[in-house]
This record gives sequence, C-alpha cells and structure tokens, in this order.
Amino acid sequence: MWGKLGRRKSGGSSLGGRPGPVRRVIAAGAVAMLVASGTSACFAEPSVLPTVRDFLIAWQVGAYHAAAKRTTGDPAVVEAALAQLRGQLDAASLRLRMGQIRKQGDQATARFEVKVDLGENGEPWQYLGQMNLRRVNGDWKIVWSPTIIHPSLSDGERLAIVTESPKRATVQDAGGRALLRMVRADVIGVYPGALRSPDRTIKQLAQLTRLDSERLIGRVRSAPPNEFLPLLMLQQPDHAVLTMRLREIPGLVFHPANAPIAPLMAADLVGTLGPATAQRLQEVGAPYQPGDTIGVSGLQLLYQRRLAGIPAVRVVLQDIRGKRQVLREWSGQPSSPVRTTLDRAQQLRAEYALSDLRVPASLVAVHQATGEILAVANHGAANRNLAMQGDYPPGMAFGIVSAEALLAAGVNSKADCPASTTVGGQTITNAGRPRPGKSNLQMNFAYSCTTTLAGLSTKMDANTLMREAGRFGLGKDWGLPVPASSGTVPRPADDGAKANVMIGQGGVRVSPLSMALVAGAAASGTWRPPRLLNTPPVPQTLQPQPLDPAPFRALRPLLRRSVYEGTAKAAEVKGGATVYGVAATVKYNEGGRPKTVSWFVGFRGDVAFAVAIEGPISASQVAHRFLTARPPAA
Repeated sequence: MWGKLGRRKSGGSSLGGRPGPVRRVIAAGAVAMLVASGTSACFAEPSVLPTVRDFLIAWQVGAYHAAAKRTTGDPAVVEAALAQLRGQLDAASLRLRMGQIRKQGDQATARFEVKVDLGENGEPWQYLGQMNLRRVNGDWKIVWSPTIIHPSLSDGERLAIVTESPKRATVQDAGGRALLRMVRADVIGVYPGALRSPDRTIKQLAQLTRLDSERLIGRVRSAPPNEFLPLLMLQQPDHAVLTMRLREIPGLVFHPANAPIAPLMAADLVGTLGPATAQRLQEVGAPYQPGDTIGVSGLQLLYQRRLAGIPAVRVVLQDIRGKRQVLREWSGQPSSPVRTTLDRAQQLRAEYALSDLRVPASLVAVHQATGEILAVANHGAANRNLAMQGDYPPGMAFGIVSAEALLAAGVNSKADCPASTTVGGQTITNAGRPRPGKSNLQMNFAYSCTTTLAGLSTKMDANTLMREAGRFGLGKDWGLPVPASSGTVPRPADDGAKANVMIGQGGVRVSPLSMALVAGAAASGTWRPPRLLNTPPVPQTLQPQPLDPAPFRALRPLLRRSVYEGTAKAAEVKGGATVYGVAATVKYNEGGRPKTVSWFVGFRGDVAFAVAIEGPISASQVAHRFLTARPPAA
C-alpha cells in the first residue's frame, strides 16, 4: 500500500546497449579469464570458445537473434526467452563472464558467471550458469535449455521480483502519539497478467499522474503476474477529479483504504504524503519507485528514508500455478518513527488561538528552560511554515533585546517619551502615545516608547548592541533539522542606524520562533538553542548563552509592567502564573507594498511564545486566547 518496489535504475550499459564497445570489453575479459583457468584442453579446440563467447556477448548486448542462432533451439523460442529476462527482473544491466570450458569428443560444457544489476541501491545478483554444447555438422552448438538462463529454471516457469515494504512509521508528538490522522484513500494498481496492453495502460496512467512511465512499465513486467501490484495511493476526496479520470483507463484496479497519511496538527511542520512523481524522486532518490507514497513536504520529506524504511527485495522463480522459490533475497531496513518535542495540549491551544483570524498568522511556543519547541502553528499561511521561517520586522518586540543591552551597558535612567526624536539625522516617530515628563525605563518600555529607546541608544555603543543580540541567538546557525530563520540584525554604521536597530527596524528581521526563544531567555536568564526532535537526536551546534544576572533581573519587571498596564495589557490572565511580555504593531514596506505585522512576545510559567499576525490585529488578545484556551482534544 505504501509502494512496492524499492529499486531504482542505476547508470551503465543496459541489455540493449551499444554492441561495439561492450563486445570489445567482454571479449577481452573472457579471453583473460580463460587464460587464467589453465585448462589447456580448451585451447587445442578453437571452435568451442568462440561459440560460447559470441553467445554470451550477443545475449549481454541484446542481440538475442544472434545469440539464438548459436543454439540448437527454435530461434524464436530462444530469442524470446533471452529477451524476457530483462523485463522479468526489471534489470538495470546484465553482465556475463565466461568461465571454464571442458570438451570431451563431440560434447562440451561451459561455465559462466551472471551478474544482474537490479538497481543502484544494493549489490547485484550474481550466480553461476552452465551450458552444454555438442558438435552439429562440424560446428559447435549450444544445447538449448531454460537452465541456461538460470540453473533452477524449467519450461513454464519465469523469474519475478517481489518486494515487501515496511509499514510507514509516523511523526509523533513528545508523548509518542501520532501527529497523523486516518483518511480515505484509493490504492490504484494492476494485476500484471490481466493487462491486455500493459504499455498503453501504464502510459495513460503516467500521463495523468506525472509518474515515470518507463520505470512503471518495468515494475509491472517484473512483478508476479497474478498478484495485485499497487502503483499509487490517492487521498480522497482531495484527488476526486484525478481519480475519476483514472477510472477510465482500462486495466486499473481501485481498492479503497483508510490510511494515516494526513497531518492531524502542525501540518506545515509535519508535512504531507503523495505519489512519487519523477520530480519528487529526484529529491528522495533510491530506493523508491514511481508511485510509491513518499514525503512531499515537512518532516515527512526530510525524514523520508527513516519513516519509510527500505523494502526487502526477492528474486523468485514462479511456476504457472504461482508457486514460488526464492533464489536471492536482500533484506530491507525497518521504518522508524520521528518523535518531535511538540506538546499536544500546547499545539492544540496554539491552533485554536489562531483559528478565527482572517489573515495569515503564526504562533510558536518553546519551553523556556530547555529550548524544546512545544507548538508550531500556522493559519492562512498557504502551506508556508511562517512560524519557523517567517521574516518580519519586530518593531518594539525587539525591545526585549534592546532593553537588555541598555541594562547591560548600565543605562537605566529616566527619559522623555516625545512624539518624535532625531538621532544621527534620523527622525524616529513614537509607536505608542507620547508621555509627558520623564519616566523610568520600565514605564517607557511598558507603553512602547520607541523614541525613548532611540534616544537612549546614544549612550550605548554598537558593539554592545550586537553582542547582546548574539546572546539571544539572533542570526546564528541553530542546527535545526528543518528550515528555520534565526533572524537578521545588521551592524549599525552610525547613530541613526543604531537607533533604528534599537526599535526593531533598520533591516532587523526575525521569525516567530526566534522571538519565542528571546522570550525564553527573558524568562530563564539563559538563551537556549531550539530543539525540535527527541528521536532521532540532533547534535546541538550552539551552547546555551546566559544573560548577565543584573540586566536579567531588571528586564523581567519591564515585561511584567507592559502586560500589567501597558500596550500588552490584553494578554493579562487573572489567576495562576503571571504573564510577561511585550506587544508591537509594525508598519513597513515590502516589494513596494505597505504591510503590517502585529506581535506579542512573552512567557507564562515554563512556556515562552511569540505571536505574529499579518495585519493590524491585537496579538495580545490572541496571546490571551492561547493562554486560556480549552480546545477539544484530538
């Protein structure tokens, strides 16, 4: 059901390759081997060796008619038998090597080695063959028998490839519960022996699904003829129109199924599954085949091989009654789950908090003491993981970093909160309401006095600002296994640029994840790199970065004041753990178009989080909903 053939064609000459170069190589190799064999009797009779050699060369390069003429059999029967081997094994290439020849009177035997490449993912299938020869009217002829193709092959029997794919493992939450849900699907396949025109059926299927028709035909020809061969799975009703068109193709068989192939939550992170088109196969590579159900995005794609495992492949000999004899087997690898750090309750609350919005929004929650990512929610994001990869100016939400940098530089004096101020030739307009008189940093921060931060920036050098931004992990390589933006903080060239950086503009860009980690540092006193997976473990490339104790202790009251009575007041929750945070609404231009992003960045208890909404909507109210939500269990 999850895809049956775990092999992919490798490069190199095929059975139908160019006869010239291959013939020269094989002839030289065959003669060299014979010389090494030391069977002097062979060289006294020059007519046996050329017969064997020319037969093997013609067989290898696909000149089946020429090979058949070297035998005693019916040329049409022999030609068909030799030609069928490639299709029955879906072989990437065939190599034949001549071995020892023994002659006694008008009889002779010749041994040879067969090497069949079944794909680039494993070792080839090798076995020893033998043929008998006799002199016919003065010429040596090979006595035809199906055993020449394989010693165990008899009339009425054929070779086939059987694969067995492991059941696909799941992407899980931190508690080991699957983050997938069961959905209706159609498993579409064929009974190879029942197809009147295999090539026509498969080409029509490939045309509609963008699968590789040549490789699909190889799968069909090499499969046991009387068994159902799944070729692809389509989720319903998502692919209802395509399925309807496929039902018009003669020979296709449809089996309904229920399968865990759709994300239950954190969809843009978990990712989706779909048929292995030619383009998708270029991303995941061997050992998967066209039509296999593979990861298309997110963790399902990034951990495709772990989640899907590697199929077991068997070469079998099968008679007309379907009885099998296994001739060679390659064991596969079992599938293994991917266990994330996502907390199911936090993830449900995050998605519920965003569910009523009419604009794109995202929310990330992390554990402030470990850096574990607890929730990754996207809403209206058009399959973009904005929670981890969003790129927004933070505005006053960056004030957590700026205020900590000021405190680290010993700047905590009272200051004005004017409507505008000029620093280094740059005019800064206040994001909040102007406040009369001088106030301490805590009050100015609480009411989003960007002019205060801009004015105080002259009391701190750029090196201090950049050092503290680095302590919060901004612009660093986090070493996450999935794409994520750690933000950008450009080094200011002058006082005007430094003032703009202080208020989260001037080229500063952040993702919700990067700001959730900033909030985690403000909560715990140590910035910790994000961690997404429990299994498989991902080595940490960054060490935790502790904040200086004095600035950290002074920073928390600023964040509390902002929620208690400032611009983030809508996030306040009565009872239980205290809420800390900062809110910001940033207007900016992108690609010549005006845009707005609204932020809440803060923490409560062990959970630090960031909300980003693409529009002038109260992110603090969404934060409140996240902290108090009681969504239905999933």
